[in-house]
Amino acid sequence: MSFLVDHPEIRTIRVAAADLNGQARGKRVPARFADKMAENGTRFPLSVMNLDIWGEDIDDSPLVFASGDPDGVLLPTERGFVPMPWLEAPTALLPLWMHHEDGRPFDGDPRHALARVMRRYAERGLTPVVATELEFYLIDDSGKTLRVPPSPRSGKRRAGAEILSLRALDAWDVFFTDLYDACEAMDIPAETAISEGGLGQFEVNLSHQPDALKAADDAWLFKLLVRGMARRHGCAASFMAKPYEDYPGNGMHVHFSVLDAEGRNIFDDGGPRGTDTLRHAVAGCLAAMPGSALIFAPHGNSYERMVPGAHAPTGVSWAYENRTSAIRIPAGATAARRIEHRVAGGDVNPYLLLAAILGAALDGIEDAAEPPAPITGNAYDQDLPHMPTDWAGAIDAFESAPEVARIFPAALIRNLVLTKRQELRYLADLSPQERVDLYLDTV
Repeated sequence: MSFLVDHPEIRTIRVAAADLNGQARGKRVPARFADKMAENGTRFPLSVMNLDIWGEDIDDSPLVFASGDPDGVLLPTERGFVPMPWLEAPTALLPLWMHHEDGRPFDGDPRHALARVMRRYAERGLTPVVATELEFYLIDDSGKTLRVPPSPRSGKRRAGAEILSLRALDAWDVFFTDLYDACEAMDIPAETAISEGGLGQFEVNLSHQPDALKAADDAWLFKLLVRGMARRHGCAASFMAKPYEDYPGNGMHVHFSVLDAEGRNIFDDGGPRGTDTLRHAVAGCLAAMPGSALIFAPHGNSYERMVPGAHAPTGVSWAYENRTSAIRIPAGATAARRIEHRVAGGDVNPYLLLAAILGAALDGIEDAAEPPAPITGNAYDQDLPHMPTDWAGAIDAFESAPEVARIFPAALIRNLVLTKRQELRYLADLSPQERVDLYLDTV
């Protein structure tokens, strides 16, 4: 409660949890009830964690009519209250996660899925150190056609890609200044911002940290913040995988290393190759990649990004210092030897993403699995194993993959499969414009 004591200006609070699609589901509460929420949490139906992208019940979910649609107990996470600087009225958000009435974690909660993986690491005396890179577009969506917003400085629309352009960043200096101030207030460790290869596309890196749950919280909160802050600045922000047909999609790359109980990086062998343990982790990630495609590409639009030559990996491969591969081992100081997982789109649920990647890496470490030889050259020109190339195939693979069953609880797998099959059916009836409207600033 120290946050609210230090911020008496807070007038309302939001209490919310991330559902399987990463959507914030919750309530608006007057600030005078904050003590009650912080101490006791609140109650939602368990089925709220398992809604489709429109926010509707899943038709054949066992969480709804078959079980009487029972409540669960939403308890505060260790994050505590954070401000919501994109709203007009002074407001704080209390992140929650779902439990059963008897206190057991609810297996259908994506944050609990990540916590489950982290317990496995802790049992081995290991700690993942995780960072994320999030790409997004700033978009003028006021008309029928998506356009790059006019520069707040010049009023002009720059209809071209501006990779690593200071001019593009400077044009949006007020937005990024407000964004970084908000990240500071929310304890989101935002580092470098760059302009990317699309119209009004940017990337912000979040710092490496030895707390994967916080890293996922940060990514989830950052997406809420960017979308909200963009609206305050008169445009939309989109993490949609592919908002423009002719420009690069949005990715969310994950970097991680692993520390032992003495704080040593178990991927570091003092040289560029890395340890056997690094290669075991790579092997685990590669083995789980086809079955986990639904996590990396969870929506209908996601598969428009997953095409050869579009700066998104399509083949199952790894390499040293090669951005065409699905897994890259960056060069640099050996003490920072790490794995970069480059498959996911910006439209993912960060909790499921980190659970899938870190769980697969730990499986490879536990099995002492060996990867194939690292590739060299352009991965798009090589005959490589492929991930599912369409949404339906990814759903089927996720449902049946033994690697997925080793990482995620059966209830979460069932719930996500039911959700995605319902979305697949409904999306078939939408026009291309309706699909863009659905995903643009939702995911």
